[in-house]
Amino acid sequence: MTTTAAPPRLTQFAHGGGCACKIPPGELEDMVRGLTGMTSPDLLVGLDDGDDAAAVRIEGNLAVLATADFFTPVVDDAYDWGRIAAANALSDIYAMGGRPVVAVNLLGWPRDVLPLELAAEVLRGGLDVGRLAQCPVAGGHSVDDPEPKYGMAVTGIGDPDRLLRNDAARAGTPISLTKPLGVGILNNRHKTTGESFPHAVESMAALNEAASVAALAAGIEAATDVTGFGLLGHLYKMARASGVTAVVDAAAIPYLDGARQSLADGFVPGGSRRNLDWVRPHLDANVSDDELVLLADAQTSGGLLLAGEIPGAPVVGEFVPRGEFVLQVR
Repeated sequence: MTTTAAPPRLTQFAHGGGCACKIPPGELEDMVRGLTGMTSPDLLVGLDDGDDAAAVRIEGNLAVLATADFFTPVVDDAYDWGRIAAANALSDIYAMGGRPVVAVNLLGWPRDVLPLELAAEVLRGGLDVGRLAQCPVAGGHSVDDPEPKYGMAVTGIGDPDRLLRNDAARAGTPISLTKPLGVGILNNRHKTTGESFPHAVESMAALNEAASVAALAAGIEAATDVTGFGLLGHLYKMARASGVTAVVDAAAIPYLDGARQSLADGFVPGGSRRNLDWVRPHLDANVSDDELVLLADAQTSGGLLLAGEIPGAPVVGEFVPRGEFVLQVR
C-alpha cells in the first residue's frame, strides 16, 4: 500500500501573508523621509506622495509607468498564489489609469525545502493572469531565498494628462470602492486553520482593468488601490496628499462573506492592527474598534478607491474640505 504525501502548505513558510507582510506604513515613511531622487521635468509622479507607480513623460501624450510588487504566500495553492500576486502587481498600473505592456517575474524560492514544481505552478499562475491582461510576461529574476516570495515588476503606459493620482481628490466628490474588503482576515484564517475561501481567492485574482477604464471614461482624476495599508491607510494617504478630509460611511462598505465572523473569531492580521494604529491620530470615528479593524484590514490585491462614481461600485463616503481630522468614520 502506498500513500501520497499532502503538498506542503505554502503559508506555513511565511512569517506573514500577502500584502500584510509589508513594512508598516509609519516605519516605511520614516525610512524614506529625506530621500530624494533625481529631479526631472519629465517625472510626473515620483516619491512625493507615495503613489501606486512612478510616471515619466516620454513625449506629448505618452507616459511610461513603472512599479514592482511581491510578497510571501497568501494562500497554500501555488497556482492561485501566482495569480493573486500577478493581479496585485498589475493593479498598480490600473490604479494610475494606465495599461500594462510588459511584466517580469520576481521570485524568491527555498530550493532545498520546497519542490521546484511548486515554483513552476506559481509562475504559471502569473503567466495566465498576464495573458488575461494581454500583458506579456517576459522573463524575470530569481534568488534562492529561505522564505518564498513572488511578484512582478510591471511597465505600463498612459496619457500623462489623464493619470489617476492619489493627490487629485477634490472636496465634494464621492468615494467609491470596487472590491469588497475582508481578504486579510480570511487569509489569516486560512493560514491558521487551513480552511479555504474560494470567493476570496477569486476576488484577489480579479483584475482591476475594467474599473480603471470606467474611471477614465467617467472623468475621474484621483484613485489608488487598496492593499497592505487597508482602506483607512490608503484613504488617509489619498486625503492627506489632496488636502481634503475623507468621510467614510461604515454601513456602506461591502465585505466578503465570512469576514465579520472571522473577525469575531479572532483571525486578525497584525498588519491590520498596525494600520489602525498608524491612522488613529488622524481619525475621528463614532464606530466600534471592531469596525475600524475591518476598515484597516490589510488587503491583498484589493479594489480601486476612486474619487468619483462608476457603474457597479458602491459609494462608501465622500471627500469634504479639510477639517481637524484627515479621516472621519460615521
